[in-house]
Amino acid sequence: MPFTPYHFGPSGFIGLVFRKWIDIPVFVLANVIVDLEVLVIILLGVGWPIHRYIHTLLIGAAAGIAWALAAYPLRHLFKLIMQILRLPYQTGLLKMVISGVLGVWLHVVIDAIYHWDVRLFWPSSSRERPLYALVSKQQVETICLVFWIAALVLWVLAMLSHSRQKKLKEAANKGKH
Repeated sequence: MPFTPYHFGPSGFIGLVFRKWIDIPVFVLANVIVDLEVLVIILLGVGWPIHRYIHTLLIGAAAGIAWALAAYPLRHLFKLIMQILRLPYQTGLLKMVISGVLGVWLHVVIDAIYHWDVRLFWPSSSRERPLYALVSKQQVETICLVFWIAALVLWVLAMLSHSRQKKLKEAANKGKH
């Protein structure tokens, strides 16, 4: 699903549920960087298929690692964005690498269900697409939309929890003085 918001629902939901172990900005944005491959193929007029190497588990993992390494210097910007979103943010290189790989893989798996030309197990010579049409395209879109709504609900709950914890901490600090 190139250039659509569908990937944000599942990635946002999973990122929020597992935020202790997943770097949310890296994870969510890893779902976006995968489609740079599609954009380049379309802009260069390379032709079919438009989902090629990054849309595989092998090269996708390398792309996720590369994204994490590129994002590492941006961690202070991500922290600022997470503060604006009122979410706690602690990260490290390993957490970012894991998040980059898992984010790309999530995108690739969703696209493997949705698009015929995604070959998850490349360079395997097998032409099988075990996930394609596992559910209909409309069902994939609906599931992604439901995850998007669930992610919004989780974000509001996480934001309220973070604000409450911050107030309790401030109150405890005032009591010490």
